[in-house]
Amino acid sequence: MSAPPDSLSSRYAAVRAQTESLAGPLSAEDCALQSMPDASPVKWHLAHTTWFFETFVLESHAAHHEPFDRSYRHLYNSYYNAVGEQFPRAQRGLISRPSLEDIRRYRSCIDARMAALLDGGRLPEAALALVELGLNHEQQHQELVLTDVKHLLSLNPLAPAYREAPLDTAPAPGACGWTAFTGGLREIGASGAAFAFDNEMPRHPQYIAPFAIADRPVTNGEYLCFVEDGGYRRPSLWLSDGWVAVNTHGWEAPLYWRKIDGAWHEYTLHGLQPLDPARPAVHVSQFEADAYARWAGARLPTEFEWEVAAGTASGDGHFSGSGELHPRASGRDPLAAMLGGVWEWTQSAYAPYPGYRAAEGAVGEYNGKFMCNQHVLRGGSCATPAAHIRPTYRNFFPPAARWQFSGFRLAQ
Repeated sequence: MSAPPDSLSSRYAAVRAQTESLAGPLSAEDCALQSMPDASPVKWHLAHTTWFFETFVLESHAAHHEPFDRSYRHLYNSYYNAVGEQFPRAQRGLISRPSLEDIRRYRSCIDARMAALLDGGRLPEAALALVELGLNHEQQHQELVLTDVKHLLSLNPLAPAYREAPLDTAPAPGACGWTAFTGGLREIGASGAAFAFDNEMPRHPQYIAPFAIADRPVTNGEYLCFVEDGGYRRPSLWLSDGWVAVNTHGWEAPLYWRKIDGAWHEYTLHGLQPLDPARPAVHVSQFEADAYARWAGARLPTEFEWEVAAGTASGDGHFSGSGELHPRASGRDPLAAMLGGVWEWTQSAYAPYPGYRAAEGAVGEYNGKFMCNQHVLRGGSCATPAAHIRPTYRNFFPPAARWQFSGFRLAQ
């Protein structure tokens, strides 16, 4: 379901402005660099999100549309084979030209054309749905701007801060509790009454056995016990591919943990900080989360258990609009704020729901073709826009991925 054109026009302007705001603290050099193949330069994010609106909305629905620059169709296509060839993902940092100024002119031009299209009214439902998809797509890239910049800045020996505001020491969350749920058939997935991605549908019955889920994510202090107990040196705790990853990449702790003069620190978007034991453990892979759960005598929840539990959760989430770009300690209320803070790994493979059908055309490549060799994360993070997330939202990454704001909670 799409929003009325007038509200869509104002939301379009707000979402696009927020992306520019995220790039505001960065230099042109910051925006041009690519730290690894899985990350993209900020300049590329700014261009690609604009390419989406030009390619999927303006080309089909704006009268007499002329491309801003025909070369951009190739340079900023991410993975849409139906649109044409793509520039290699691992080489996006080599696109020094067009310049950052050129890309900002591109954004301004496409924004003006989109405003005229939306303000003109009389758009078909299909066009409005594409705009809605584009806005949610851009919000995904807003989070990617933060995660990719964090990885980039973490490689700088000066450990520069993206945001200079200091982080307070978090209050201890107390011992982890458990909330039990009865089994039975539960309705899972989005109903379609409001926007949802195609991978959240169709809503369907799912049998769930009785289970219990932790009231909060695993903390740094708890995870440190796993590290100090030799968790990364005990193959019996690890899935086979996880143990290969540990040895191939030399993992000894979560991605941004650093031991300095015998004390653990953590690189954050607010700079290098002493490791706060009360805050959630973050930037761990699904392999690490699974190994910790085995060490703790528990397991990861399925994505269906997680969704059932999230339907009863209370409390305010911690999202990117707070300005604190590092997960806060959880509240003491049971299942408080399952949305926000850290993305939570589940044990569920990313697969289609019964009856799933990809959308027609190129946008059908958005989610469906990635339903292989990925695991589902739920809940959103401190880098996610609050308006973007919902209990049915299915994020997905390969189980070795660590640069997202990924944490986990336990289940029994």
